[in-house]
Amino acid sequence: MAEAVVEERQLLKTLRWYDGFVICLANPGFLLGSLGFSVLDLGGWGAAMIWGITAAIVFPVTVIYSELAAMFPNKSGGVSVYANEAWRKYTTLIGPVATFGYWIGWSVVLSYLGLFVGYISQAAWFPHEKYGTYAFGGSKIDNGYFTIGSVHIGLQHLIAIGLILCVWVFNVFGTRIAVSFNYIAGVLLMIPLFCFTLLPFLNGDFHSSNLTYKLNDGHLAWGGLQLALVWIWIMIWSTAPEAAATFAPEYKDTVRDTRKALLSSAAFILLINTLVPVALTGGVGSKTVVAYDYVGALNHLVGKGATNFFVVVICMSFILSMNTATADGSRALYGISRDGLTIKQLGRLNRFNVPGYAMTLDMGINILFVLFVGNLFGILVASNIGYVLANMFAIGAFILLRKDRPNWPRPIRLPDIWVPIAAVLFAAFALFSVVGIGWFQIAGGGAVYGGTKNKIIGFSVLAVSLLLFLFRRIVQDKEKPHWREETPAMPDEAPAPEAPAVPAI
Repeated sequence: MAEAVVEERQLLKTLRWYDGFVICLANPGFLLGSLGFSVLDLGGWGAAMIWGITAAIVFPVTVIYSELAAMFPNKSGGVSVYANEAWRKYTTLIGPVATFGYWIGWSVVLSYLGLFVGYISQAAWFPHEKYGTYAFGGSKIDNGYFTIGSVHIGLQHLIAIGLILCVWVFNVFGTRIAVSFNYIAGVLLMIPLFCFTLLPFLNGDFHSSNLTYKLNDGHLAWGGLQLALVWIWIMIWSTAPEAAATFAPEYKDTVRDTRKALLSSAAFILLINTLVPVALTGGVGSKTVVAYDYVGALNHLVGKGATNFFVVVICMSFILSMNTATADGSRALYGISRDGLTIKQLGRLNRFNVPGYAMTLDMGINILFVLFVGNLFGILVASNIGYVLANMFAIGAFILLRKDRPNWPRPIRLPDIWVPIAAVLFAAFALFSVVGIGWFQIAGGGAVYGGTKNKIIGFSVLAVSLLLFLFRRIVQDKEKPHWREETPAMPDEAPAPEAPAVPAI
């Protein structure tokens, strides 16, 4: 009797390491999105120091991820998948928490930077249209076109929604379209990066008198250490290039391409995060940087004859970041669904071999953020709770996998000295989380990052991840939830098989 065979769709191997590097060009956009308030709190010298220290801390973390990515070359999802692989021997609850924590950290980029682009575009080209609620702090600019709850919807909100839909289209029709867009936007990004890193020194605009150092102010708790640790915790989100590892199954040479993409991205981010705060603040002054007036900064450094072009390149740099966020976050949900830790629907690929269901979830949630949340900075920092924890669990995964799976093939095997290095980094990330979660409300002058409400939102996302995990196990897989799993010692052993494949639709 003939049997019908349904061929399961797979992620396509179409990328090279330089594609991964271009994907991580999103990070300079994240830097620009948080730079102003870091300069407000820390001063130009202080911001440069803390941004540089954060990038230096993240660099060895990236090296660790290169070994983990090579161990699981066919698993999509990046750091959250590595965390699940190592911790499920001890508890199956870490996997869903790490995944949703990692995903929400990337997901809110869409609404956050979408509103940033909307505000910049409106101020430059449509200044007389309705603004509504100012998303960066939640204050009311005017009544907007209409009101939803406490949020007044203006043109900036409508532009943000349009951009969220656009990056969904870029990604849902295949990886190559999304990466091609990143190449175009990446070329344009080089213009403001050149202006913000080298031009102030070349044209004589740089003045060290524009730079201050505020961490030694006498009123700061713990002699300034508390504020420094809070900002390191916030900056980790903007600095880590781990997105390159999320695409490991899609590189043509998984081991070499993943390693090169991770390390080249980490080196580039270390350079940019150290130079931009010094060069830009020294070139245009802290007032311009704190106001996030990047178009004004370009006009100051280059001249006012190309203002519209500068608006375009700044907006494109942020759209590039939104594009990467959609691609990376959706693959995290896809990977963990395939491992049976969240609902089956998120483990499906569409006919273009990308996780379209997860991307659509991203799109819908961020449109709701734009419409219903007044202060996007507060939501952004709330999402960082899960994001930093996800990275902490992934660093711990390196240590646990070395102990529990010593014979597992490691195409990239770091020297044994990296085990105690990972232990120090794990402890550091735990410290950053305790201080960051406890006191993030003091950042941004104490006025924009929220407080208890935002902490509740951040932990609620993690709680939802556990409910969806239980729904998957009890309702969809019709099994009793088990809190620990036996793990294979080698890839060809399978005491805890992957969740059943979901037929492609």
